[in-house]
Order: sequence, then structure tokens, then C-alpha cells
Amino acid sequence: MTKIVSTSGRAEPGRSADVVIYGATSAGVCAAVAAAGAGASTLLLEPGTHVGGMTSGGLGYTDIGDPRVLAGPAERFRNAIAEHYGVQPGRYAGPEPHVAEAIFRRWLDEAGVQVEFGARVRSAEVVGGRIRTASFGPGIAPAPNGRGEFGVTGAVFVDAGYEGDLLAAAGVPAAVGREDQGLHGERFAGRQELVPGRHAMPPWISPFADDPSGHTEGRLLPQIKAGRMAEVGAGDGGVMSFGYRVCLTTAADRIPFDRPAGYDEEYWELGRRLFAEWRRDGVDVPASLLIGLEPNLPGGKCDANSLGPFSLSVHDGSAWEYPLAAPERREALRLHHLRHAEGFLYFLANDPAVPAAVRRELQRWGLPREEFQDTGHLPHQLYVREARRMVGSYVLTEHDLLAGRRHPDAVAFGSYHIDIREVQRTWRWVYEHPRPVGMVFTEGYLSVPVPPYAIPYRSLVPRQEDCENLVVPVCVSASHVAFSSVRMEPQYQMLGAAAGLAAAEAARSGAAVQDVDVSTLTGLPLPKSTL
Repeated sequence: MTKIVSTSGRAEPGRSADVVIYGATSAGVCAAVAAAGAGASTLLLEPGTHVGGMTSGGLGYTDIGDPRVLAGPAERFRNAIAEHYGVQPGRYAGPEPHVAEAIFRRWLDEAGVQVEFGARVRSAEVVGGRIRTASFGPGIAPAPNGRGEFGVTGAVFVDAGYEGDLLAAAGVPAAVGREDQGLHGERFAGRQELVPGRHAMPPWISPFADDPSGHTEGRLLPQIKAGRMAEVGAGDGGVMSFGYRVCLTTAADRIPFDRPAGYDEEYWELGRRLFAEWRRDGVDVPASLLIGLEPNLPGGKCDANSLGPFSLSVHDGSAWEYPLAAPERREALRLHHLRHAEGFLYFLANDPAVPAAVRRELQRWGLPREEFQDTGHLPHQLYVREARRMVGSYVLTEHDLLAGRRHPDAVAFGSYHIDIREVQRTWRWVYEHPRPVGMVFTEGYLSVPVPPYAIPYRSLVPRQEDCENLVVPVCVSASHVAFSSVRMEPQYQMLGAAAGLAAAEAARSGAAVQDVDVSTLTGLPLPKSTL
């Protein structure tokens, strides 16, 4: 195969580049900046109109774990936040969303990286085990430049999207959802036990729309996944629930939570039953049990997280469909999650079934006028917690994490706990006297501490027989359990930089990405201190 090397420093759109990166997530931005800094002509393609993914799309309060693992762009980003606000590094876990995007755009401008917005991957031509050309077309929204479908030729490609669409187009195998415990011998794999906890539903809530007593099976309430659960420990393909991480404020000019168009009263009946059950049990529910409302961002703003059994996360199983869905169906699922977020905020602030104290607290908050101005002040990025996971040269598992394994080809470290968010809200019969009762259950939440662990380069590249010129820093080769820790934005930033450096070296040398000796790469985001 002819190696493509450009000396212009910038790629000509629709032509070729040394390194072609798909997805302007934080990983994609950091991959592009690293590749350009290593001397490769670099083209970054993004199906939407923003850069930064979740880092600029609502996930302002960034989960870190052990701060000693932060290096490379994760450390640089942390310092950029501190410089912007005039505080010590670490004072804020993240910036306001518009500040995050401004930082990333500045990095791209300084590195001379060309960004093509409105470019969704359509297909990939693979010749001799290498992607030769990838075709891109408009996303759901028209491309800003009005361009139709176009092809890009590259020496090396990087799939930095949350969904793994480029790797799939190239025919690289991937897994989706929970595997069986027996696949990797993982204790925490597969369907989980129904156990109590902060994210579990209390007992006695009927799933049946027409029978609040729960004795007569019938039509299920909205927000409940239909169908039987897999056995405990069995793989079922279930992914963590998705949602929107909304940015809120108590500023005087805040935008109140108005009743959304098409608001469906029945959709929120499960919430009414939940509050009624808590009231019967004498449980005083603060708003903080439902949605984080602390000013955890600069400017008194709040990154509102999904807390408790009834939250911004959508537990009806719609996320299970998303990873492999066609673009039009994905857009419908995204809008379903967006309507849920809008309706949830309005419901908590206004519905008479919600405790008065919760309503009063929600009414103190609103959407900030200066954030997400082109998307109705709600984030531009759906929180896709997991989609495809590449089956690559090395599959990272819970054994690597729990043992804190050090791999010789480490390109970054992780440290955040195994953090599996709720996978489904379902129901089952509970055999109470004198008649069985149908009850709602929330299943899948798991939080297990881990020590700092190495993420090997082999988990970022396919098996050589599958593809020789693709690096994947987001949909990495990991089990469902291990991925739940790797999936944090600082890790994506570090893995993106490692991917960009490796891609630039493979493009320069003409070697397969699997043959890149990462120990020779300068600038890898490895921690400076001994962990």
C-alpha cells in the first residue's frame, strides 16, 4: 500500500491526511492536537457542530479518581481551568460548559487542526487490511458548509466517537453490553442481583398502569422495560442507561422549567407512585436524592447528576437499542432522552405529587442563558455511557483493574471505581400472602473501588488481522465491567493523546499501528509520580 504523507501541515478537506480522526469528543480533540504536534497533517471530522463531547456537553463536574494518574492533556486541561478562573489547579472539578469548549477550540486553533463539522461516517473502504478511504455525509442536521457525501483518504484513522461507528464501518469486531460471567471469569459481569441501595426502587410500587395495587398484570407504566430479565450473572447485552447532564443556575436571569410541548402526564405516573410510597413510609425526600443541586461549577452553576431511583437517566431500556441503531433511529432515541430531561425538571418543579419542599427547591433553579444557546439551553451531547467496545489486541477486564496491573505498553492510567450505572428499570412478581404482587425494580447499579491501573496500548488497537491502521481511544477493547471505569473524560483525554501520537508515528513510518513501539513515543500521558 502507498503511504500517504503530506507536508502541508493541514489537510485539504475531502482529500487526504496523515491522520484522520472521527469524533470531536475530548478524546478526538486531544488525538488531533497530539498528532498535529507530532508533525502529521491532521483532519478532525465531527457529525455535530461542537467540540468536546461530554466535557463541554454537560459533564462539567468531572470524575477523576486518584488525581496522581492525571497527565498529558488531562493535566493540561485541569491547569487551563485554573488559569481561566484564577484559582489553584483542582479547585474546580470542571469548568462551565462554554469555557470547556472554548479551551478545546483554542487548542485546535493553536495546533492548526482543521475541523469538519456535520460529517457523519457512512462507510469505509478496506484494502489489504487497511482503511483506504472513509466516506462521510451530513449528520441529522445539514452540514454547515452544505457539502454532501465526500471521501477522505488517510494513512491512519482514529475512531474517537462514543459509538464506535468508524470501527464498525471498517468491519472491526466489537461487543455491546453485558457479557456472561463465564466469558472473562469476572465476578461483576452479567445481570446483577436485585439489591437495596440509593438507586433501587422501594418495594410495593406497582408497574401496572391500570392497577396501582399490583395484583393484576396488565399494561406497563411508561419508563419500565418490558420483557423477562436474564438470570443473575448471564449476559444480556444491556448497556448502562443514558441521560442528559444538565447545567443549572440560581441566577436571577435563569430560564424557568416551563411545561414542555407534548408533555405526557402518564409518563410521570411512576414518579407519583414513588413519592406516594415514600410519603406512606415517612421518608422525607430532599431534592438532592433526585438530582444533584449543589453549586459544583464556577459561577454558582450546577452540573445536575442522575441520583436516586428516579432521575435524569432513562431506565426504560431504550439505551440498549442505541449502539447499533441507524442514524435516524438514534436521533429519535436522543430526542426521547431530551424530552425526558425537560419533562423531569418540569415535573419536579410543578407536579402536586412532588413534595412541596422539593418543588420549592427546583423552582430556585433554572437553565443558564449563556450555556447551550444553540440547543435551547440544554446540552448538545447525549450522555452515551457506553456503546460498542472494540474486541482488540487485548481485552481489559475487571481482573486488570482490581489487581492494579501494570502493563509494559501502558499509555495512560485509570483509577476511577468500577461505576456501572443502572441498566434497566423492570418488574417482577413478589410472592406475598395472600396474592403475588408485581413490584418495580431498578437493576444494574454497581460501584467497586479500584487502585490505579495501567491501560495498555493493545486495548486501543484492533487485532492485526482485523485492521492495521486504526486506533480507538474511546470504544476501547475492554469488558463491560472494566469499561465502566475507563469511560471517564480525563481518561478519554489521555487515551486520545496516546492514540494521536501512535497514529502520527504509524503514518510517518508506514508501520501497522500494532507494531508501533509506544516506549519510543515522546509525550505519552503517563503520570510523573510513582503510583
